[in-house]
Amino acid sequence: MNGFDIESLNEQQKEALLCTEGVVLVTAGAGSGKTRLLTHRICYLIDKGVSPYNILAITFTNKATNEMKTRLEGMGVHGVWISTFHSMCVRILREHIDCIGGYTKNFTIIGDTDRDKILKDLLKKSSLEDEEKDKVEVHLDNIKNKGLDIDDYFEALKEYQKDKTLNVIQKICHEYEEYLQKNNALDFDDLLNKTLFLFNNFKEILNIYANRFDYILVDEFQDTNLVQYKLIKLLCGVHKNLFVVGDEDQCIYSWRGANFENIFNLNKDFEDVKVFKLERNYRSTKNILTLANNVIKNNKERLDKNLWTEKDSGDGPVVYTAFDERDEAMFVAKTIEDLACEGYSYNDFAVLMRVNALSRALEEGFLSYQIPYKLYGGFKFYERAEIKLILAYLSIFVNPRDDISLLKIINFPKRGIGDAGILNLQAEAGDSSLLDYLLSDKLKFSKYHAKLEKFVENIKKMQQNLKILPLFDFVKKVIEIFEIDKALAGKDEDSISKLANIDSLLSGVQEYMNDNDGATLEDYLAEVMLKTDSDQIQENGVVTLSTIHSVKGLEFKVVFVVGLEEGMFPLARASFSKAEMEEERRLMYVAITRAEERIYLSYTAKRFLYGKSSFQTPSRFLSELGIVDKKRTKIVSNDFVAGEKEEVFSSGFQVGDKVFHSRFGEGQIVDISQDGLVADIQFDVGKKSLMLNMAKLEKLED
Repeated sequence: MNGFDIESLNEQQKEALLCTEGVVLVTAGAGSGKTRLLTHRICYLIDKGVSPYNILAITFTNKATNEMKTRLEGMGVHGVWISTFHSMCVRILREHIDCIGGYTKNFTIIGDTDRDKILKDLLKKSSLEDEEKDKVEVHLDNIKNKGLDIDDYFEALKEYQKDKTLNVIQKICHEYEEYLQKNNALDFDDLLNKTLFLFNNFKEILNIYANRFDYILVDEFQDTNLVQYKLIKLLCGVHKNLFVVGDEDQCIYSWRGANFENIFNLNKDFEDVKVFKLERNYRSTKNILTLANNVIKNNKERLDKNLWTEKDSGDGPVVYTAFDERDEAMFVAKTIEDLACEGYSYNDFAVLMRVNALSRALEEGFLSYQIPYKLYGGFKFYERAEIKLILAYLSIFVNPRDDISLLKIINFPKRGIGDAGILNLQAEAGDSSLLDYLLSDKLKFSKYHAKLEKFVENIKKMQQNLKILPLFDFVKKVIEIFEIDKALAGKDEDSISKLANIDSLLSGVQEYMNDNDGATLEDYLAEVMLKTDSDQIQENGVVTLSTIHSVKGLEFKVVFVVGLEEGMFPLARASFSKAEMEEERRLMYVAITRAEERIYLSYTAKRFLYGKSSFQTPSRFLSELGIVDKKRTKIVSNDFVAGEKEEVFSSGFQVGDKVFHSRFGEGQIVDISQDGLVADIQFDVGKKSLMLNMAKLEKLED
């Protein structure tokens, strides 16, 4: 096998690779060569006589999947099942979902936008305000991320939570599930949950896969949620050969159910788990790793490890104290331009922020210096209105029960069917899907027949074309026959941009065909629904402007981390929760370890955000990093770790002070954090933790 060389691995990697049997946990620090270890392990297993057909490798992003496939193909390995959890589940459900009942194999996958609309409509029917949607989503996410039964979940909740809306929310959760089933549709969480249901209730289906996979490898194990963990336990139940690679220090997705404790749960659920550490970093300089080690050691919920490298010390970190967000943006833009003149390419740079609300000033700075950039963490390509319309048109040819998609396109281009018309048509359709009704002879008796006659005629024509046209030609024909491009045409910039996006979509269809022989429309739609925004990061010739979440797993020669202010990074709410603060710290660790050669850290003295200008306090992370922070000073010393600490924040309050708060009333300060930022205050309503630089407290005289 080309490129397969065990001797090219370091001792830590080699020890883990050679331990092939049983359950193996590799705690792999950032940049420690885990992809190389995973690909070499697969090659080693095949070299020992294992068939590629009997190996399953699970990654967390499409980008990681493609990288692993490319590396293995370059080493002469083909036939290994490599996919994300969601892609794996789609493949299994396409084969077996009809066993569940109520679904067929041509199900539609819906995105977050569709989920939002369905929930809003259900809230409206139950006379609840849109503001309640967040509460419904929290409960729905809890149920789905843990694979729970709706009624069991709410009955347990009602025992200790007295919320009058729980019964209504329980009803909405049921209605949401029923609506999806009626439309033969699944959301992203359903892909995992329905697969788990299949495995738990149809042992013959589980056995097909559990018997097949002699060896299972899982990347980014710290990001698995409870359902994914259960799936893995079931899949490795026969051969019990599980190899997981993870780093609890990089678990930054708890808000969507990721549970880094799954790393620790392995020892409870499996016997004789062998643990290996990868601490040698191949990505970053010593100075960058020192920053990373300094900040993450403040977390308590972690396995002890310390990244090291044989690389040079490199440049020290640069800390910039900006006057305001415009000053910060101009510093970033000018620094990038200066480094580009020294020979760096624009795609060597990443500018990372905790929240994308900071992007406006940075974008203006890039425009001032004419720096090409692309923003990530905002609208995905496949979430753009014109693209969603085309995908909705395509979906009705795959899933005839997909009223969710049909309702998006029934009046685009305009056919004179308004909201009232849609309600009337749904009433006429009764228990049938709307598309079935439109295609039936019954439509002839509807007052909407004339308005929809051509639309229906074209659907029937394209249903026939689906059987004979190649995928690209079919998609192009749909755009033409339904006059989608004509409806969007215009001379204004927005229209031109939309038509350019349609061209880009067609180009993507062609690429998909080239890469997937015999691919069907069903396959293509599943593929694009599972794409993430980060799959296109690091395009040639553009600076990456992104939230930290979107760049996990990537690396850049130069990284800027902006907005390092208390309340911004870490977020204000994290001050009230140890778990949330540890997650913020992990985000900081991830941001730092994206950098290979240089890192720049910036914060502002004041910032205009959310409609007002406020004075800012430097982030506690700057102190934890061990940086001597002097205004607009470049830290060039390689032993910067030993530098003096920042002064603590002085609020003028001290323990024992009596204070008044407009919401909580009178209280007394019983404790103040070491950095002076957070006070524990005993009020009549209970003890509250408040940030002294933000809370409007009035000191009362004794």
